[in-house]
Amino acid sequence: MGIILTISFILLSLMAVGSAIMMITSKSPVNSILWLIVVFFAISGHYILLNAQFLAIVNIIVYAGAIMVLFLFVVMLMNLNAESEPAKNRRMLFIAVISGGSLLLVLLSAFMTMKNTHPVMMAGGNAGLIKTLGKVLFTDYVLPFEISSVLFLSAMVGAVVIGKKE
Repeated sequence: MGIILTISFILLSLMAVGSAIMMITSKSPVNSILWLIVVFFAISGHYILLNAQFLAIVNIIVYAGAIMVLFLFVVMLMNLNAESEPAKNRRMLFIAVISGGSLLLVLLSAFMTMKNTHPVMMAGGNAGLIKTLGKVLFTDYVLPFEISSVLFLSAMVGAVVIGKKE
């Protein structure tokens, strides 16, 4: 059983990294979004390996489903073409390289200072199961859950009122 988990972890990791590289190097924004959806599916596979089925399903429904479709519609509505693209600015490229290098240094220093790391238990325990999450959500966190649902309801009513024509 352990070798199957290891092989599936390696395959999902290769799929996630390969799709992420294709997303970054793709010339078309639509193709980049589609590659990002593949990355989300690979991450959901990792969640399943960690016995967090709820996170895997939410990742597929919310990110790969709703948000990526929204991105796809926005990109298609923007009508991006090469003629209307502004000229590349060397100063912005320099700032981007400095920002990326700074992020790389921060990540490297964070990884270098990690001392006590414990391996993650794969396909064991009940920490990510829906039953455990539901029990904690509706016993210990019922008030914040209800407050957030009222907040979402008021946001939807506000969006309808703002979008309503006179």
